[in-house]
Amino acid sequence: MTTFATDLSTDDLKAEAGRLFNRKRIVNFGLPGLVAFYLIYVFFAFDVPGIAGRANWENGKTLVADSYSYKTHVTRDNRNGDVSVAVEGDRKGTYPDGTAPDWVALGETTIIDLEDGHVVRFGPETIEYDIPGYGVVRATPSRASGVQAELPAGDVPDWINVSKNRLAITTDAGRLTVTRNRSEVFRYFPGWELFWFTLDSPYYGKSFPELVSRATAGEAGAIFNDFWTNKIWRHQDVAWAIFETILMAFLGTIGAGIIALPLAFLATRNFNPLRSVRFATRRVFDFVRGVDALIWTVVLARAFGPGPLTGALAILVTDTGTFGKIFSEALENVDEKQIEGVQSTGANAPQRYRFGVIPQITPVLLSQLLYFLESNTRSATIIGAITGGGIGLLLTQAIITQKDWEEVAYYIVLIILMVMLMDWFSGWLRRRLIQGDSGKKSKPSNAKTKDFILP
Repeated sequence: MTTFATDLSTDDLKAEAGRLFNRKRIVNFGLPGLVAFYLIYVFFAFDVPGIAGRANWENGKTLVADSYSYKTHVTRDNRNGDVSVAVEGDRKGTYPDGTAPDWVALGETTIIDLEDGHVVRFGPETIEYDIPGYGVVRATPSRASGVQAELPAGDVPDWINVSKNRLAITTDAGRLTVTRNRSEVFRYFPGWELFWFTLDSPYYGKSFPELVSRATAGEAGAIFNDFWTNKIWRHQDVAWAIFETILMAFLGTIGAGIIALPLAFLATRNFNPLRSVRFATRRVFDFVRGVDALIWTVVLARAFGPGPLTGALAILVTDTGTFGKIFSEALENVDEKQIEGVQSTGANAPQRYRFGVIPQITPVLLSQLLYFLESNTRSATIIGAITGGGIGLLLTQAIITQKDWEEVAYYIVLIILMVMLMDWFSGWLRRRLIQGDSGKKSKPSNAKTKDFILP
């Protein structure tokens, strides 16, 4: 039993204990209060209510719908009366002249059945939209007088936008837009149309069993070529873009590791006695990693021009500083006894580094290289959007057009799958190189050969 001598009286001890409990109570309630106050400040400082009020939820709903569905456009040129039908309004997805889906009846008056009683008629002069429960809306486009709209009596509903030069009607069945020069109807359908084959392919619309039958009959090469060279979804270009993104991450990460390792020896106390050299090397590491990779991307793009190589250099420069710091800290924690043991065999300086130092820091090197390779795969997507290479460029182009959001969703899915694949691959390789093959059965103790794994 231990006793503590004190000159404080019982009342003084009680008062001191009270002060300690009050201080702890203030800390326990004060810190959450400060956090809550800060969150309230952020809520109003960033005008969260205003942002919520200005948000256009209809646009968001449209973008979400576009990501998992496609639109078929029926367009009439009001100047000459020509009618065309195209998937997503794309020239490469246009139906041949005189053909259309079964819900579009071409003729002098083109009838577009949007189902559930919604019918649009492109007449020689007048455009009509028969809306169940509301009535018939008529519009007569003219180069001279704009768009003359006739609506049923009563207030104009919110889903109809009418002006002198434009009429827009948006319903659950579809959308009609009429301007001076063009009338257009588009209708949503679930799925990614023309993902496998375009309209001009002989394999478009064929069922999977029929495709398998044709492939076994000797048309496998032609079927794959039509899919691979799809002009709308560009599978060949997308595959090359994925390869460029992974290549940027690989070259940048491995190159940074190769450069940082020898420089790390210059930044350690136990391998470099020159304090000035250590200081200069560490400041170089701080500088190159202190500037974000996106900034290096912009700088290097001005120097070397756009391209995947510029993105790889940006990753290399940034990661060289990070690897230099990590590797130098690992070198400062090596076991000197292992180095002395190698030296006692008569090994020279390079051999001491090779057999006494490198095996000790190899787990750190490989672990960090593989982790950054996985992380840089994601970073290369953003860098590629700036330097003009990889899947990031295709994603940026698809977002800028604001037309084919199912294409944006496709690229995002590919990026997620790419990151998941790199995560699995780096984990598998890390286990094999650092931990060894745990699934191997141990060999008998009298075996003549031994398994060596990295420490």
